[in-house]
Amino acid sequence: MPRRTATMLASTLMLIALLCAGVLIKVPYSEMSPGPTVNTLGDHDGEPVLQISGHKTYPTSGNLNMTTVRVTSADYKMNLAEAVYGWLAHDNIVVPHDTLYPNGKTEQQSTQENAEEFSQSQESAKVAALRELDLPVESQVIVATVFKGDPAEGKLHAGDVIQKVDGKPVKEMTDVAKLVTEHKPGESVTFTIVPVKEAAAAEKSGKKASRTEEIKITTKKAEGGDRAIVGIEAGTDHTFPFTIDIKLADVGGPSAGLMFALGIVDKLTPKDLTGGKFVAGTGTITERGKVGPIGGIEMKTVGAREKGAEYFLTPKDNCAAAASDVPDGLTLVEVDTIEDAVKSLDKIRKGDTGALPSCTATAK
Repeated sequence: MPRRTATMLASTLMLIALLCAGVLIKVPYSEMSPGPTVNTLGDHDGEPVLQISGHKTYPTSGNLNMTTVRVTSADYKMNLAEAVYGWLAHDNIVVPHDTLYPNGKTEQQSTQENAEEFSQSQESAKVAALRELDLPVESQVIVATVFKGDPAEGKLHAGDVIQKVDGKPVKEMTDVAKLVTEHKPGESVTFTIVPVKEAAAAEKSGKKASRTEEIKITTKKAEGGDRAIVGIEAGTDHTFPFTIDIKLADVGGPSAGLMFALGIVDKLTPKDLTGGKFVAGTGTITERGKVGPIGGIEMKTVGAREKGAEYFLTPKDNCAAAASDVPDGLTLVEVDTIEDAVKSLDKIRKGDTGALPSCTATAK
């Protein structure tokens, strides 16, 4: 066999071997890429994303799009070829699998966690929006979870309203742990509660619950520490003055909170927030309107621009990362609170874009 032919054959066989290796060799990485983006002011799967009844709403225009990131599932094992392609692709990011799924988190666990965070983000968005508009929202601290085998089991129940701990009023869910940990393990703590059945009946009738109970619980030592616990997780329950439903399935995580809140504000406000402009954005939101950072900002800006967004509301703590690679034609707008976002939308509507707080590649 001529040397040239032998060389070509060997090179071809080597290439085939490398390609096979690239496909067969699994690597501990996952991929993130731009995901779907949905207009919170519009429809999705044939019905409005935001549905408000019991209060006057107003026409809206333009877009307030929430954005997402698509990730490979916890059970999917990337091969070497896919990882190399992902590293070379501009709009995708390849990260260690443990970054997205720490401690061996399964797909089922991840899905459940994302669903819970999404549900909580909707609740926080409603509260933040109504507070921004000075509309009344009644809040109360409740028992969210009772952990099996801990002192509170059988004494407190999910849905019980916690009014006091040791006679001290409870206003925020963080107050519960603070007051319990004032004790040493083995000491007793007294909860003043409205039982869940009584609370539910009161909510249904529209009247305040009149019957309370005092429950005494002996604390125990927390695992891995010296603090006292009773074995519950506190949460917050809200009573809204009218109905707000967010109809959007197949989306998880807390990062749509800001855009949901702005969509609600827009529908409840006579003036059109966007002025017909295409605005997208992201960010978690607290009940008090504080905007928090999210993951995958670079992919969200790409996904937003591909759909036609002109402006992107960016959490303050994500600004530096987002500004390092901005898609052409997209203006990043820094936001730290829902109030910031509403003011920036006002500037966008009026065309006063030179006064917008912009993101820079250097963290402030």
